[in-house]
Amino acid sequence: MAKIFPFRGVHYNVSTIGDLSDVVTQPYDQIDKELREKYYEQSTFNFVRIVMGRPEPITETENVYTRAGDYLSEWMRDGVLIRNDKPALYVYHQEYMIEGESEPRVRKGFIPLVELQEYGEKIQAHERTLEAPKLDRFNLMLTTEANTGMIFMLYSEPEREINKALDEQIKGREPDLLATDEMGNLHKVWAVTDEATIKRVQTLMEPLGLFIADGHHRYETAVNYKKHMLKEERTFPQNASENFHNCMLTLVNVDEPGLTVLPTHRLVHDVPPELMENLVSKAMEYFSIEHFPLSVGDDVAVQSVLDAMKARKHDEHLFAMYIRGDDEIKLLSLKDESVMNEMVSDFSDDWKKLDIAILHTILLDKLLGINAQKLADKTNVDYLRSAYDTLKKVKEDKKYQCMFLVNETGVKEVEKVALHGEKMPQKSTDFFPKLLSGMVMNKMILD
Repeated sequence: MAKIFPFRGVHYNVSTIGDLSDVVTQPYDQIDKELREKYYEQSTFNFVRIVMGRPEPITETENVYTRAGDYLSEWMRDGVLIRNDKPALYVYHQEYMIEGESEPRVRKGFIPLVELQEYGEKIQAHERTLEAPKLDRFNLMLTTEANTGMIFMLYSEPEREINKALDEQIKGREPDLLATDEMGNLHKVWAVTDEATIKRVQTLMEPLGLFIADGHHRYETAVNYKKHMLKEERTFPQNASENFHNCMLTLVNVDEPGLTVLPTHRLVHDVPPELMENLVSKAMEYFSIEHFPLSVGDDVAVQSVLDAMKARKHDEHLFAMYIRGDDEIKLLSLKDESVMNEMVSDFSDDWKKLDIAILHTILLDKLLGINAQKLADKTNVDYLRSAYDTLKKVKEDKKYQCMFLVNETGVKEVEKVALHGEKMPQKSTDFFPKLLSGMVMNKMILD
C-alpha cells in the first residue's frame, strides 16, 4: 500500500528573509558552478548553501556536508527557517508557460511523507542510478538529518478526487509560500491541516501505485539512510524513527492536464572521425531520410523539422540529425521496428518502442560506438532542452560533431516501462518545471 502522512514542514520565515524567490533553488542536479555562484550572491540565506554548497574548503572537520548541517541548525535556531505547529499536507501548484503557447499551464501536486519501501508493486522506477550521486546525497542527509530536496512521484487517479479535496481547502486562500524561479515559473504552496481532508487523501492514496518521475537518486538514498539509521545505536527523539521510515516528496496525478514532459536533445562529441564520416550511409540502412535545408534560416529549419516530428510522432520513430559543417538538418524515420528485436533481447516490447531506446541502441551505440557505460561516464554526449540552442552549439562550438533532436517521451510510456520493472535510457524524460528546493523540507531529527 502507498502510505502517506502529513508532517510538520520546515520552511523559510518570509518575514525574515523577504522575497522567497531569492532563497529557493533548482534541484541540486540542475545547479552548475555558475548557477551556484549566482545563488550565493542572491542572499546570504540562499538554500544552495544547504543543498549544493561550495565544495571548498575541505578538511577532516569541515566540508560541504558539515557546513550544510551547520547552516540548517543555525537558520532554524535564528528563526530564518521555521517549523509548522501542526502536521500538514502541502499543496504545491506550479504556473508556467510553454514556448509558443499564450496561456499558462498549472501543474497541481501535493507534498506528504511517504512510507519508504524497496522498488516493487507499489513504487516503481524508470531510471538507472549512479553510486557517486547517491553517496553525495547520503552524506548530506547524514549531516542535516533532513529531506532537503524534493522527489517527484506520479500516480494515476482519473476521477481526480484527491486534488478536488485539496482544492476545496485552499479555495480563496492566498498561498502560504510564493516564489518565482529563473524561468518565470510561479510556485505556490499552501499548508492543509484539516484532519478530515488529510484522512480522505490518505484513504484515496492507499490503493494506488507510485512511480518516480524525477529524483531516483534521492529516493534510493532515503532508503539507504533508513537502513543506516535502523542500525544506529543511539537514542532518538520520540518521532525520529517514524520520520526516517518515510521521506518527503511531491505527488502529481498523471490524469491532471497540467503535467508536461519536454524532450532532451543530444549533443555528440569525441567520436572517432571515421565513425562520423560513415554515419549517414550507415543510418540509411535503418532509417528513411528527409532533408531540411538551412538556407531558409536556422530557426525556420529547426521549427519545420520539429513540426514534422510532432505531427508524425504517434505513427513513426523520428529523429532530427545535424552533422557539423552540413547545410541541412536530416529527418530520420525508422523503417522497421522489428530491427530492435534483433539488437535487444532482454527488454519488453514497450521498452523497444521508445524513441529514446531506438536512438541509443541504433544511432549512438551501434553506429557511433557510444555504449551505456560511455553514457554513464558522460564521455561523448551532452544534453540540452532547447532545439535551437542545440543546433547553435554544434555550429559554433568545435567540441561538438553532431546533434540529435527527439520528441518527448510520453508519461504513459514512462509508466509502462516502470511497470515492467525496467529502466529507461539516460535523460529520457524532462518533467517541466522542476520542483524547487527550499520551498518545504522535512527535518527528521531535531537538534
